[in-house]
Amino acid sequence: MTNNESSDTEMEQTNQQIYALPSLRALVDALDMKARKSLGQNFLFDMNLTRRIARSARPLTGTTIEIGPGPGGLTRAILLEGANNLITIEKDRRASAVLQSLMMAAGERLTLVEDDALNCPIWQMGGTPRRVIANLPYNIATLLLIKWLEHSSDFTSLTLMFQREVALRITARPGDSEYGRLSILANWKADTEILFDVPASAFVPQPKIISSVIRVIPLAKPRFDCKQSYLEDVTRHAFGQRRKMLRSSLKRIGGQDLLATAGINPKARPQDLEVAEYCALARCLEDRDRQKQP
Repeated sequence: MTNNESSDTEMEQTNQQIYALPSLRALVDALDMKARKSLGQNFLFDMNLTRRIARSARPLTGTTIEIGPGPGGLTRAILLEGANNLITIEKDRRASAVLQSLMMAAGERLTLVEDDALNCPIWQMGGTPRRVIANLPYNIATLLLIKWLEHSSDFTSLTLMFQREVALRITARPGDSEYGRLSILANWKADTEILFDVPASAFVPQPKIISSVIRVIPLAKPRFDCKQSYLEDVTRHAFGQRRKMLRSSLKRIGGQDLLATAGINPKARPQDLEVAEYCALARCLEDRDRQKQP
C-alpha cells in the first residue's frame, strides 16, 4: 500500500467515526452550550449547508484554519470534505467539551487552539497552502478580515460568512451604493465574490438578517503599489463623508493638494474612484509625510 493509499484509508476511517457521532443538537443540549450574543455566536446544524460551505473551499490540501467552531458543525463538514490538517481557533472555553468527541474521532487531523482569533497570527500557523473557512462571529468579522488582508499573500483562499450587507460591501465595485473602504481594501489585494446566501432560518438562534458566504482569493501581490496604513487613512477620511466631494471629505489631510498631485478631479465623489486612484492618493500622502521628516 502506498503512502497516499494509506492516508486515504485513514481519512475514510476517521470520517466513518465522525458520521457515527451524536448529532450536534444532542451534544449542545446535553452540555447546555447555548449561543452567546456577547460572542457573536449563531450555530449552524444543517450538515448539507456546512458541507456546501466546505466544498466551496476545496481542495483542502495543506492547512485549513477555522475561526469560531462553536459546537463543530462546520468543523465536521470540513473534515468530511477532506481536510487532513484542520486548526480551529475558539475563544469560548465551553466548546472544548462539545468538540471532545469530534477531536477523538478525527485524531491528528484536528487541532483546537483556545484563544481569541484577534490575537492569533493565523498566517503563521501550519504549512502552505493555507486557507481559512469560517462562519465568523458577526461582532469581529470585519476586524478579522482587515487584519488578515495585511498578510493576504500567506493564504490561498478565505471562504467566509458575513452578514449580507457586509458581504456586499466587501465585493462592491466603483459606483455601487455599497462601495467603500472595505471594498477598496479587499479588492486591492484579492479577487472577491459572493458564492451564495444563507437564510436566517439556518441558524440557532435565528438572527434578523440574511448571511452570505464569500470567497476571497488573495493576489500574489497587491494590484497597485502603496502601504495599507496609508490606504486605510485615505479611505477612512473619504468615506467618512461619502456624500461630499473629495475636496471636502479629504480636507483634514490636505485633500486639495493630494488630489492635484494625484491628478484626480476634486469634485468627484468617494464612490466614483477606482482602487488605483485611492492607491495613488495613498502614495501621495506617504510621500508628503516622508518629506516632512527631518
